[in-house]
Amino acid sequence: MDPRYVALLVAGLHVLTCKTWALVEVSMEDRVEVFLNNQTSIPCIYNMNEKAMIITWSKKLPGKEQSKVLFHIEGELGQVDYNGDTGRINFTHSYNPSESRGTIILTIDKVQLSDESEISCMVKDNHLADHGEGHTQLQVFNAPSFPVIAAGTHNGIPVNEEKIIKLAVCKVDNVYPSPNITWYRDRFPLLSSNDVKIIGSVTKNPSGLLTVYSELHLKVVREDEHAKFYCEVNYFTPGEKRMMESDRINITVFYPTTEVTMWVNPSEKLLKEGDTVQIRCKGNGNPQPLFTFLHNKNELSSEKELLILEEVKRSNSGMYVCRILNLDTFTEVEESIDIKIHYLDEIVVTPKKRILDQGEDLTLTCNALASLSTHTEWYKDGVHVSEGHVLKLHNASSHTVGMYLCKVRVISLPELQKQTSLHINVRANPQITREIVVSPMNEADHSVNLTCFAQGYPIPNITWKLNDRQTGEPLNESNVVNHEQSFGVLSIISVKANSEFTASCTAFNELGMINASREVTTFTRGPTTTTTAPNTKATGSTVPPKQRQQGGSGVIIAVVIICLLLLAILGSFLYFLYKKGRLPCGRSGKQDFTKENANKDEIGMKSGKSEEAVLLQGVNGDKKSPTE
Repeated sequence: MDPRYVALLVAGLHVLTCKTWALVEVSMEDRVEVFLNNQTSIPCIYNMNEKAMIITWSKKLPGKEQSKVLFHIEGELGQVDYNGDTGRINFTHSYNPSESRGTIILTIDKVQLSDESEISCMVKDNHLADHGEGHTQLQVFNAPSFPVIAAGTHNGIPVNEEKIIKLAVCKVDNVYPSPNITWYRDRFPLLSSNDVKIIGSVTKNPSGLLTVYSELHLKVVREDEHAKFYCEVNYFTPGEKRMMESDRINITVFYPTTEVTMWVNPSEKLLKEGDTVQIRCKGNGNPQPLFTFLHNKNELSSEKELLILEEVKRSNSGMYVCRILNLDTFTEVEESIDIKIHYLDEIVVTPKKRILDQGEDLTLTCNALASLSTHTEWYKDGVHVSEGHVLKLHNASSHTVGMYLCKVRVISLPELQKQTSLHINVRANPQITREIVVSPMNEADHSVNLTCFAQGYPIPNITWKLNDRQTGEPLNESNVVNHEQSFGVLSIISVKANSEFTASCTAFNELGMINASREVTTFTRGPTTTTTAPNTKATGSTVPPKQRQQGGSGVIIAVVIICLLLLAILGSFLYFLYKKGRLPCGRSGKQDFTKENANKDEIGMKSGKSEEAVLLQGVNGDKKSPTE
């Protein structure tokens, strides 16, 4: 033991005095506490005029009035009787003559439970005339293991059970002395009453240590379902009192359902056709009862407390009922919920008219039946043009033609929306809006592709005429493909040619006709083309007129050139004769100077006009009269 501790014990003994005789005073502590297997020191202080020569230590046997002598000392070198505890029990003895005080300290190593008893110290003087005796209680302690709590073997406790049920057991091992065990519901201690019964028991182990049990018996109520139960162990140690708490446990409480709750998932948004809806039902009893779902008095198939409706329709709207039956009380409880499935019908656009005349007006109405307020928007060729369910078209023209889209959406449920499209046409004469396009020549087969695009309504038909510019003969068409579109027609023709040719594209419908032509020269270095402006004059004919044959155009041009050369030679010869005076002029052959000059100018003018006429006639291909 720590010497400081011994000194403090000795200093405090002056208040703990046991007087048995007038001349010998012996003082000892009331209690000495020590942990099991630790060392302890027990002081014994006496007041006497001389040093004691006879000292006897003994302990009281449990349950008996007799005492067992631990050892006995007589004289300075008296005999010591350790009574079988040699090596574990020792003592020291000192005397202070100036104070007439002696101190005897008993030391016990590896204290055992059997050492716990009342220890006495008896002191006698040399003359054996006076003696004194002191007593102290040696208390041995051992801390318990962590408390273990276990619930009862029952699966659930009904609240209508009349008798008290064993709820749980709290157990601590290897403790000494026996601790105090207190039961708690949440943070409130449970005391024995009509509804609470606590039974404790103690078992002594072979080592002498104790195992302590505490059983909690309770008449449960509905609120105990969520309560936390645990036990608190208060045990003793040298100089202080300590506490440990067990883990918390829940108990299962059975009670009937008195109220049912229903809710819908998803609950945070409006429901629409096509959604998957979950309806849940929960009772406030335990365990959960069997649920029955009803809609329009018809029983629905469900998975316990869950009803799943997939791809709901507006017909799924209405009142849903959740009903339960308490088998123990044979009472019914039900709850209902009203569900609204929102919808948006297909869009209807009126009138059905889709073809307009030039300058005509049209009012379109776009509507869709819905369960909530809607908003309508109009688009033309992907561009927003108007809002509202009415669209007015004024003075129809080519700008009116296009693809119109009407989009209707539910304002409070944006994902619920539908749209429909319609194409508006305006009756118009054919128009060739692009020149004939010639693709690069395919070197493999000397072919080129020609493209002609025409607009108008009804959609025009396109025909092609291809003529060799040298021979005037038509060319063979290898392939013609027409792609009709909502606003026109695109025609593509594939041509094989090794020389110059003229391509003519004619577009016509019931309102008129238009054509365009292009001269194409093909060489291996690539096409060189010349384009003539399209003839935009439309007629009322529904069949394209016959084209004038161009087969002899090359021969005519050659004849015209030869004629011009002959005329030039003849003119030069006549002018030479006139200069030599060999060409007679006038009837008399005599002309004055002024008239001669005038006649020269007139002849020149007439000659010039004749040449111009001949040239124009040759080019235009007109036949000459016999006089000419």
